Amino acid sequence: MNKKTEIRRGQKIIFQDLVKSSSQVQRKWFSAPCLLIVLTLSLFIVSACSTKPHVLKQTEIGVPGSREIYVVRQGWHTGFVVPSSTIQTQLPQLYERFGDTPYMAFGWGDKEYYQAEQITSGLTVKAILWPTESVMKVVAIPERPDIHFTENDLEALCLDSKQYALLIGFIENSFYKDSDGKLKKSKNSSDRNSQFYSGEGQYYSMNTCNNWTAKGLKSAGLNISPNFKQTAGSVMGYLSRHRDVYRGCVSPD
Repeated sequence: MNKKTEIRRGQKIIFQDLVKSSSQVQRKWFSAPCLLIVLTLSLFIVSACSTKPHVLKQTEIGVPGSREIYVVRQGWHTGFVVPSSTIQTQLPQLYERFGDTPYMAFGWGDKEYYQAEQITSGLTVKAILWPTESVMKVVAIPERPDIHFTENDLEALCLDSKQYALLIGFIENSFYKDSDGKLKKSKNSSDRNSQFYSGEGQYYSMNTCNNWTAKGLKSAGLNISPNFKQTAGSVMGYLSRHRDVYRGCVSPD
């Protein structure tokens, strides 16, 4: 499959998924003629775009022992929930912002779409048609994720020390940092337990929040192809099919 065919396929998948998941979207935007025009135009725009943040292949982060992490689905988005200690050591600003929370949830997405209080057809089309700035959303989780996310799809994975270090490194690299290595806050969230930060890389049809999650899993050593994981269902479907291989850590008796 060549690059243009791959981009067309990804754009069609993400458009269809967004239509289903967004009640605010006007369906007339997605008629066959309009969709063809949008895909043709966006093909030329995104074909030269970068795919940052990239899959991480090595890191100097040290982690003793295995760790249980979670992938959570919230509507259109997927993201990671991890123990807070290692990532807060790597990014002290997160400790300053959230304090001694046991877990933290991370998601990457389109700056305007992800931060919007109401999703409109204009935001949806812009997010797919045009490469846009990205943000990272961080949420403090005060309890075990399997208790906190009772209404969401959740998959637990057990990562050894190297796998976990690579995932943490990937998440760290997904934040934009200034020349002093500081994170840049974006829109303040109405929820005091969450915060948006400027992200690394551009969002577009072949580099979505779900591709981001898949790249994190790839960084951690999972045999997953990020190129074809535009939708939340494709990510969670992969994990459910491989649950026996990547199941959560077994607690000692």
